[in-house]
Amino acid sequence: MNHDDPVGLPLTDGPFYAHTRLPTKHGTFDVRVFRDAAGAEHLAISRGHLDGGESVVVRVHSECLTSEVLGSLKCDCAAQLETALAAIARTGRGCVLYLRQEGRGIGLGNKIRAYALQEAGADTLEANRLLGLPDDDRSYDVAVEMLRGLGVRSVLLMTNNPLKLDGLAAAGMVVRGRVPCVVGLNPVNRGYLETKAARMGHLYRVAGGADEETAPTAAPSPEWSATA
Repeated sequence: MNHDDPVGLPLTDGPFYAHTRLPTKHGTFDVRVFRDAAGAEHLAISRGHLDGGESVVVRVHSECLTSEVLGSLKCDCAAQLETALAAIARTGRGCVLYLRQEGRGIGLGNKIRAYALQEAGADTLEANRLLGLPDDDRSYDVAVEMLRGLGVRSVLLMTNNPLKLDGLAAAGMVVRGRVPCVVGLNPVNRGYLETKAARMGHLYRVAGGADEETAPTAAPSPEWSATA
């Protein structure tokens, strides 16, 4: 049997191992699976015509099992993913790259170990360093391979993280601008978000007092808005 075409249907799509249409609560997306050299499987979740596209809105999103599956309040990852999918569905064109880079690339086990150190008083950077791990161990080469596989020529990157802008550009993708994605503040993750702004340069300001449940704020993008 031909496992790439077992029933007369094309299951691969260029560099992508698998491709289908997936109905979701945000609407129907094209979903493609990309296998990297190590065998990890990443997703390209898209709407609209992207081949040859300039200034395509893209969210490069790292897997976060704790928030996206378990509903953890320790970060803003699930809220950012939901916001990106909803925004792309609303506008009809764009892509979320879902990369298997749990815990800023340190993996699930080390992320849980870092959480234990945070419970003892370390912040997110201090915890990684106490474990002998980098602040951020992610690579964006796979993201650029996937975007090229989709035919994307340049992007508006949906992020609050300047390292993603630099990383994607360094990997060879033209980055035309940034779309803020500032959502998901709660009383549990306030310190985490404040650390990312103060020590990692994330592009927002955490508003309100320590007990006030307000969203972080950021200047809106003139080109595109994730929440408008």
